[in-house]
Formats: sequence, C-alpha cells, structure tokens
Amino acid sequence: MPAFLESLPAPLLRAIDRDWLHRARADQLPPCPHEEWSTWAVVGGRGSGKTRTGAEWVSALALGDPAFTAAPVGRIALVGETFADVRDVMIEGPSGLLGLSGRSGRPHWSPARRRVEWPNGALAQAFSAEEPDGLRGPQFGAAWCDELAKWRRPEAAWDMLQFGLRLGTHPRALVTTTPRPIPVLRRLLADPRTRVGRARTWDNAENLAPSFLAEVQARYGGTRLGRQELDGEIVEDRPDALWTRDAIEAGRVERPPAPCERIVVAVDPPASSRTGADACGIVAAGSLGAEAYVLADASLRRAAPETWARAALGLYHRLEADALVVEVNQGGEMVEAVVAGIDPHVPVVPVRATRGKYLRAEPVSLLYAQGRVHHAGAFPLLEDEMCDFGPDGLSGGASPDRLDALVWALTHLMLTGPEPRIRQL
Repeated sequence: MPAFLESLPAPLLRAIDRDWLHRARADQLPPCPHEEWSTWAVVGGRGSGKTRTGAEWVSALALGDPAFTAAPVGRIALVGETFADVRDVMIEGPSGLLGLSGRSGRPHWSPARRRVEWPNGALAQAFSAEEPDGLRGPQFGAAWCDELAKWRRPEAAWDMLQFGLRLGTHPRALVTTTPRPIPVLRRLLADPRTRVGRARTWDNAENLAPSFLAEVQARYGGTRLGRQELDGEIVEDRPDALWTRDAIEAGRVERPPAPCERIVVAVDPPASSRTGADACGIVAAGSLGAEAYVLADASLRRAAPETWARAALGLYHRLEADALVVEVNQGGEMVEAVVAGIDPHVPVVPVRATRGKYLRAEPVSLLYAQGRVHHAGAFPLLEDEMCDFGPDGLSGGASPDRLDALVWALTHLMLTGPEPRIRQL
C-alpha cells in the first residue's frame, strides 16, 4: 500500500488526506443512509470531535454526497442553545461549516438572514432552542442539534423541531452533545429508531493540546464531572439510593490534609471464583480526627482466594495500614487461614454480618450526609454501586461487593469502639 500511495500524484494525495471518509474515526461516520433510523445521536466528551462530525454531515447532505444521502437535502435546520452558539460554534467555529476547507461548493453565510446557502441552492437555517416557536412553520429534510443537553427548554424545542422534519422520503436529525441525565435525552437514547455513537475526549487526542489532556485527566479523571464531560457518560443517581453523587463530589479531596491516624483495609470475600461469581471487595480507608478518608478501591473479579488475599495484603503494606478487616460469613475460618498462610503477622479483624446489607450501610451513609467522609481521589466503580444501592440492593440485582467492603472499613473506623477485637493470626 505505501508503494501504491507513493505512485499517486501530489494533488490526489492531498485530496485523499482532506477526505472526511478517509480521516474520520468510526464513531464520526453516520449510520448507513439506507437503514431505518430517524436520529443519529453522537454522545461524547468535550473536544471529542462532535462539532466536526455535525458540520461534515450537514455539508455532505447539502451537497448530495452518495455516502451520506441518496439525493441532496435542500432544507436543513441548525439548532443550538442560542443563536450565538449556532453562529459561533456550528457555522463560524474552527470545526463549523465554514471551516471545512479544501471543499468544492463552499457555502455562503448570511448572518442577517440566519442562513447558510450552498451553490446548488441547498440551505441551512439557524435556530435558537431558547425560542421553540421559531421552529413553527419552517420545514426541513434534516436537522443538526448541537448540545441538546444544555438547552434551557429542550422538550419544547425538540418537539417543535419534530413537527418540521417532514421533507423528503426520510427526514433525519443528528444530535451532537455532551450528555446530562435530562429526560428528553434519556428517551432519545432509548428509542429503537435512534443510532448512538460515543466518543471520549481522549479519542481526539491528536487534535488536542497534550497539556490540556494531562490537566483534565489529573483533575477530573474518574469523577462524576469527568465521566460526563470527558468520557461522555450519562451519570445518574437512583432516587431511593443511600448516597448521591452530589454528596460524594462535595466531599472529594485530592488527599487527606495530614497523615491518617488509623488505616484499615476491608475485604468482602466472594463465595466462589467461578465466572459470574461475586467480586471480592477490597477497600482501604483512614481516619483523621472525626473524619474519614476513602483511600483505595482494589476490588477484584473472579479472583481465587490466594489472589484476592495477596491483593489485600499488598494494599495493606503499601498504605502501612493498621489492620485487615475481613468478613467471615462466607468461609469463616478458611478466610482467616488464607490470609495467615500468606502473611501470619498481619493483624486481622474478623467481622460477621448479622443484619442485612441495607441496615449495615445506612449508618455509614449518614456519615457522608454529615460531611465526615471524603473520597481521596475518584473511585468510579465503587461510587456507581453507592449511588445505585437502595432498599432492595443494586438495581441490576448484583451483589454490592465494593460497597460492602467500604461499609466494613468505615464501620470499623468510625462506628465501633476505640479498641476493636483484633486477632493476631
């Protein structure tokens, strides 16, 4: 292939390099135009290339690119949060319609008329989602909706747009947005007529400053904000959950303000290491005065007893912890024997659950509500379990193993007497 490319004339090579179908990532290419779909939702993080995706799609429809449409689409709606957003991002921005360089049929932009017009007569009209009634009357064969999750009146604007999508044989809409858990977006993503593409900020790394990527990863990686704004995830709370993401975020710190006075590693062992078995919860926490800090989540899936025991002991030694808190309901003496067989000098606190998981977790959730527990860093999988744990457990029916280990660690540090029973194995 390199020899073939070298044989091509320079103008052709430049044309190939500029061609969107050649350069685009898989998540930036639309579903097959011959398939049955009504909405293409591109859900992604900041800087993941969503705007370029939208501009290329609109341009291809207007020009009748056969890879995107069977015939040119003559009327297209451009809808943003405000008219200024449509102008500054979707049209005039670096990745907007006017920024598609090296392309025949460059469009003309008329700000006063709020429309972009191509030489073949196709045009795109700009609309503000703040004025849903502005979408009454006009009709379209396609629409590009940018940052739907930011719209102040998303339901009304989206509904008005649907009534206007009535030209051609199969009018369609593209939604490009960084997600938020708003009802209209949830319904849209669940609709079988919607095709969903996802992209993370990191997927577009070659077009982003390395210092930007390093900074946002260090500051927001794994947090609720980072998962939403960088990974493009819809992060939701369960209404009856014991924890909320807002409460966890409010107490998040980079590190404890001083060395912890006591540190424990808590282990919630699985009954089996077979495929489909519960995970082994391994969580470390430390206390400092009247407050506690979650320090690590080293939980494992499908781990044999010796594997999870070595992982827990490794974390114990790395953090210079004071004790290993181990639930012994499953396996009893076997659990303690496994730990002792690897390192007999580690002080172990065996704990046995006599109440249900919800009753054990509720006092710990109150510590969070009082602002007494902080997460020193981000623990996405653990926090997902916390914010999905209600009276009937996790919504999917799985075992909350990370959460169980967290509860044991914080109960030992914050809710038991100062001299807990420790067994030297």
